Amino acid sequence: MGEETDSATEREPAHPPQLKRRLERADLREVPAARRALRELLRHWGKPGRCEIAELLTSELVTNALVHTDHDAVLTAVVGPRGLRVEVRDFVARRPRVCVPSTDDDTHGRGLVLVQSLADAWGVRAHGVGKSVWFELDAEAA
Repeated sequence: MGEETDSATEREPAHPPQLKRRLERADLREVPAARRALRELLRHWGKPGRCEIAELLTSELVTNALVHTDHDAVLTAVVGPRGLRVEVRDFVARRPRVCVPSTDDDTHGRGLVLVQSLADAWGVRAHGVGKSVWFELDAEAA
């Protein structure tokens, strides 16, 4: 008799690996915690350097949500067959703007510029209450 294999183990998982985390209002300790959780999710994902880009961009979106709103936020990251999608939802309708950072301010205004330049795709999606800012990365892109 031959060995039986479970065909379910040979297919893609029914639920893709994901991370969902509630971020407490104005608590910037959430930023490194979110990076660690994402790093764990992406331990075996993508070409070298892709995880670091994902962590950087996630940090920017989480920081923006916590600094520019006075509400909690929700981080969701999903690893799918096409790559990674990270979304940070907040509960303020005001849309973020990409702005050119001034040369005399080295710490503010660069978050969405980084997202725009490093992500394979990104955008803002309105919700009934608030919005989500998201980005996608292809696991195999250089």
